[in-house]
Amino acid sequence: MSLLRLLIFIPLQILFVPMAILGVILVSYRQIKVSKTLGVSQTAIEVLNGRWTMHIFGIREDEATDKLANTLANTSVIGLWLTLAPLWLTAKLTGGLFLYPRIPDAGDEDLRDLIVARTLYIDRLIENAMDRVEQVVFLGAGYDTRAYGKLARENATFFELDQIAVQTHKRQALADAGISSEHVRFVPVDFSNDDAFSKLAEAGYDPDKRTLFLWEGVTLYLREADVRKTIQEVRRHSPAGSVFIADLYSETFVKKLGGSGGAKKLLEYTNEGLAFGLPMAADYEKNLSDFIESESMSVGDTFFMGENSSKGPYMVIVEVKQESAIS
Repeated sequence: MSLLRLLIFIPLQILFVPMAILGVILVSYRQIKVSKTLGVSQTAIEVLNGRWTMHIFGIREDEATDKLANTLANTSVIGLWLTLAPLWLTAKLTGGLFLYPRIPDAGDEDLRDLIVARTLYIDRLIENAMDRVEQVVFLGAGYDTRAYGKLARENATFFELDQIAVQTHKRQALADAGISSEHVRFVPVDFSNDDAFSKLAEAGYDPDKRTLFLWEGVTLYLREADVRKTIQEVRRHSPAGSVFIADLYSETFVKKLGGSGGAKKLLEYTNEGLAFGLPMAADYEKNLSDFIESESMSVGDTFFMGENSSKGPYMVIVEVKQESAIS
């Protein structure tokens, strides 16, 4: 079947080369140039583009992302279609995914799988935790649309924290897309200067209610001290039984992506730099446990992405648990 998919894909890709080039230009210009003009994160749009791709390839139903993508100025659905059409047609004609996007085996995830695998693993952890929590807090929500899909329910309160420029842009796009956000409390935060939990309290956050915190795609942009501070604040302002889901990246990944070359220049262009990573080349499970336990929290379920590589995993999705109340 892989040979058949290859035989179908190659002529389609050749046929679509001019359109694919145009698609890449459209998507890149909007993601990078327009995001900078708007003062919002271009990496957040990259995540949304990945989620949109998962939706149209049938990996993960996400109508909210589909609608949102069609209203945002800093992405191009037409450009995405032009770029991905050969892969989409190959998948539809053969009944299976080919090259990208794909659902890799656990431990075999490579960098092309980052958004797809990360999203699916986090979805799994969220689903396991939702019946035990009363509040959901998205720390650095970006263009995440989980609160507007099947998670939305009457007995959970949702909070989204992010920079005011991102939130303003997102809220307008949600309105333009006809997506109700009345059940979500938006909390504008400058993470460098504001006390996030004071802002949350003003928005109605209850520190005595079991809470699910999602911190996705953020830690690698921060210093270790800031990562630790956030973990401490979550522990200090939530009761036992709360769940904190985060992704942490390897030192090797952070240094490679943010150290030099085109990726570094692109991040600098939109004022995004990489900083914190955990040592994962060896003893990665112990290193993760030592880091989390040093903040008086414990490690729950984990997904070490790329752990079957000789270089070790390049990131981990971790469920951080608060087992007991702070005395």
